[in-house]
Amino acid sequence: MLYDVCIGLVWAVMLPLFLVAGFLRPRLARKALSLSTVGLVRLPPAPAGRKRVLVHGVSVGEIKASQSLVHALRERYEVVVSAFSDTGMQVARQLFPEIEVVRFPFDFAPIVARFWRRVRPDFVLLVELEAWPCFLRAANRLGAPVAVVSGRITEQSFRRYQLFGALPEFGRISLFAAQDDAYAARFAALAGSSERVLVTGNVKVDGLRGAEGGAPGDRLQELRRQLGLRTGSGAPFVIVAGSTHEPEEVAFVDAARRVLPEARLIVVPRHPERAETVQETLTGGEGGSLSPERLSELRARGQQADPSRPLIVDTIGELEELYGVADAVFIGGSLIPHGGQNMMEPAAQGVPVVYGPHVDNFLNETQMLEAVGAALRVDDAAALGDALSMLAADPAMRRRMGEAGRSALRAERGATVATLDALRARIGLA
Repeated sequence: MLYDVCIGLVWAVMLPLFLVAGFLRPRLARKALSLSTVGLVRLPPAPAGRKRVLVHGVSVGEIKASQSLVHALRERYEVVVSAFSDTGMQVARQLFPEIEVVRFPFDFAPIVARFWRRVRPDFVLLVELEAWPCFLRAANRLGAPVAVVSGRITEQSFRRYQLFGALPEFGRISLFAAQDDAYAARFAALAGSSERVLVTGNVKVDGLRGAEGGAPGDRLQELRRQLGLRTGSGAPFVIVAGSTHEPEEVAFVDAARRVLPEARLIVVPRHPERAETVQETLTGGEGGSLSPERLSELRARGQQADPSRPLIVDTIGELEELYGVADAVFIGGSLIPHGGQNMMEPAAQGVPVVYGPHVDNFLNETQMLEAVGAALRVDDAAALGDALSMLAADPAMRRRMGEAGRSALRAERGATVATLDALRARIGLA
């Protein structure tokens, strides 16, 4: 009751603020209304003989991680996908054009109840972890089993959940299918028992592009043409900085320009709405002697990119394909205390990976890649430049690193089957 009252007061204050801010930024108003389930239509009953499964991922990473699981479930179930963030919603619609995609509700009891009346799932799968008390309570009352799949919980998140004591009521979750033993132990501690915890692996690996030999050649060639990239002798060294955060864009461009002035630099901010700010910052920074281009503007004008100028990718859902044209990749969120971003996507495509010291959110992944020699960890921006220079000068090293990463991730495949087996045994799904 206390939680319901407090969360209701929060929403009563925040909703008008979002709506007012929406006059200047309509996206905020649209998101606030969709979180309130405004515009969410009642889904028709699932076809006879098929039950409905809600697969929920918070944002882009979780949605992309769910691909192999969603496709496997569709063989026997009607699948509905939900996301919380705008980018998650957009990527979900791109990846699953034939599947209903809905916004996950704000966790206030009346809003959650309305969501359940309209979606009516028979099972709920939470990708990695997204546990909200009102939502879990509604699932239990309506008899819909809830499972965490490909579960992961960092040490920082674990400590944060412990502060809330009985909330968010992990006892209401029927199964925790964790990625590894460390995550499983944390889930067991939060749930108060290890009986509902299994280690099934990381389903994200099964859905990675290029895990079986690289992205499609035709698509790569078209992408290279759009980016103005030559092939063969004399082609520039291509570096993609993926999922960057402020001020990493300037640090990356300055470091790369210092050691590789002729390199082709492609910057993909973690939040595309920052693209204009990033462009202005790079134009005025030390690394911005040439004004960067933005991919969306080039496409709108039907122009090819200028390889001599940094390119800012301000579109959604193309990062994994962009990794396929790179000679080396820098992983954003790692030069600052953010915790890093997904480094498995480029490694699966045979591209050497470089990242900074702050990778707390991906410790297992970094340990695996470093153990086989597929990744380089650097201390700061200066060391980043040195690492990129070393990779550019040694094609044989790049090939060794790329193949090592691809082989290591190929060996990790199989989590989807293990997860489906666990769901079948524990909650009667699949």
